[in-house]
Amino acid sequence: MMQTDGAGLANRICVAPMLDWTDRHCRYFHRLLTRHALLYTEMVTTGALLHGDVARHLRFNPKELPLALQLGGSEPADLAHCARLGQQWGYSEINLNCGCPSERVQRGAFGACLMREPDLVADGVKAMLDAVSLPVTVKHRIGIDQLESYDFVRDFVGTVSAAGCRTFIVHARNAWLAGLSPKDNRQIPPLRHEQVYRLKRDFPGLVFVINGGITSTGQVQQHLTQVDGVMLGREAYHNPWWLSQWDAAFFADPQPPGADSASGDIPTRESIERQMVAYMAAEAAAHGTPWPAIARHMLGLRCGLPGARQWRRVWSDHRLKTRSPDLVMALAHAP
Repeated sequence: MMQTDGAGLANRICVAPMLDWTDRHCRYFHRLLTRHALLYTEMVTTGALLHGDVARHLRFNPKELPLALQLGGSEPADLAHCARLGQQWGYSEINLNCGCPSERVQRGAFGACLMREPDLVADGVKAMLDAVSLPVTVKHRIGIDQLESYDFVRDFVGTVSAAGCRTFIVHARNAWLAGLSPKDNRQIPPLRHEQVYRLKRDFPGLVFVINGGITSTGQVQQHLTQVDGVMLGREAYHNPWWLSQWDAAFFADPQPPGADSASGDIPTRESIERQMVAYMAAEAAAHGTPWPAIARHMLGLRCGLPGARQWRRVWSDHRLKTRSPDLVMALAHAP
């Protein structure tokens, strides 16, 4: 049975928000591979929306839906304003980042350091829920620094859920706020998936989505016996063809995603690539977007196949950036 949150939005399988990776071009590509998985934006700070170019940060292709906007911030009034913008722009969910450990984010007093201030998080969640009719969710860690007490994350969830949050996306590692880079924070703190399972047992009426170190369909299926959903990150990005299996495996939808509209055939890596080439041409005409800004997200499409290295080399060759993407595709497949 597919799990949903209180607003009926599926959280069963989703692609993690990844800074500098899950931009609108990446999400368009991923949507060609799965119709049902929930996609997330990169984290967008409240400051960027309050003082910057809103359209640049919030514009997306409607084909990306369902799509969640992840916000970074801590001031309830600012979060409420930005949540309203997200609703006006057509997003499906608003997510608050309480898990990023980077020093830059800490200087802004948000991200993982917010786990020390559950009452402030609860105020932000309530302000957003009062401002919009969308689901408001929270992404967080199981702890911060070397504190490994389950009581810490249990009390955090209890406080924030009392403000109305029904869905928690839990990265099953601690965030070490000093001494580790963001990359090291994804690898060095040990994974403790059982902590997320325990949260589900203690709060059976809430939705829990597990994240961290999950790289195979078998692992996803095992986690779904314990929690409501699974969020996939780097493995989904580096091996995107895996996404093409998700609709059948996790959403009981046998119809393959991304069928080439020109032929109606079952999608192949080549048909997905052709659709991305068409997207590159459309983006160049509409926004002047250079094709390498889009192609970088699909470099894992032929992961594990013969000739993949040569294919990646051509699509990564910035000396070809003035050539048309259809010509680059032909070069990438040349013997």
